[in-house]
Amino acid sequence: MNYTLVLFEADPDFRHNLETVLEGHQVLYLAEGEGSLESLDPGITSNTKIILGNPPLHLLSSFPNLIWIQLQSAGADAYTRGDLDRSVLLSCATGVYGHTVSEHMVAMTLLLQKKLHLYRDQQPQGLWTDRGSVKSIDGSVVLVLGLGDIGSGYARRMKALGAQIMALRRSSREKPEYVDQLIRAEELEGALARADVVALALPQTDETRGFIGRKELSLMKQEAIIINAGRGSAIDTQALVEALQGGTIAGAGLDVTDPEPLPADHPLWKLENALITPHVSGGRFMKETGQYMMDLNLSNARRYMKGQTLESLVDYETGYRSLSRG
Repeated sequence: MNYTLVLFEADPDFRHNLETVLEGHQVLYLAEGEGSLESLDPGITSNTKIILGNPPLHLLSSFPNLIWIQLQSAGADAYTRGDLDRSVLLSCATGVYGHTVSEHMVAMTLLLQKKLHLYRDQQPQGLWTDRGSVKSIDGSVVLVLGLGDIGSGYARRMKALGAQIMALRRSSREKPEYVDQLIRAEELEGALARADVVALALPQTDETRGFIGRKELSLMKQEAIIINAGRGSAIDTQALVEALQGGTIAGAGLDVTDPEPLPADHPLWKLENALITPHVSGGRFMKETGQYMMDLNLSNARRYMKGQTLESLVDYETGYRSLSRG
């Protein structure tokens, strides 16, 4: 008997469809009381072929015949950097979160540019006081770092609002129509100096850690803002605090931080020009995201059973989704 383990709550329709697709597999729903990874019988663990969910790394050695893990997160860095046997197919949820995360980034951008956070902060005091000039998205220059699903979604939405889009991405694929200029790594400094908004949607890899540091922040316009909804490690946190405190840049919208969770006594919390949300731009807070996720799980289950290339298959070497498609 082959086993598939599902580590998230699944509605009856999804369960029926998954069990129909995975003919010959016994499907166990561990989030719904059908056992736990820690307490599974060895007869099950030794015959588990598929895990849908994000299993703790330290438990994976209990599954010697595992063939495929379908992560429910877009980021796969913990698994590509861990001790997971690289013969295991690893697919992530890239493509699922672009809608919700990019909308969150747009909201942060507008809030900071229009100083809505400042007006909200003074509302409990009943202050009818203007906070000075604001900026327009229309005609602004937006630099998007990371043009995957999330970065592309943000770029498209900002382009629709009238922004000029510059973008840096790892691959050398053709420039999308919603991007005005693709830049190379050696052009980053000049792009930072031009940008009104710098938006990060980078995964966590050795190459992206500390991508924006003290030097890069110093190159930005004093009235520019930075948005990060990729990984907190992409920005040097201490350098960002200093830039915000010193007025080197105008503001920051952060859905991710380093460290994370951000300690209650961290200076970022106290900065008027910092907007922080607790890594909530993704997840399943929006019902459409949950549906996208279930669709991806089912689509990849069908591909697996047919021996086809999985969607959002992760390249262990780069930590990114493979560009090859099945």
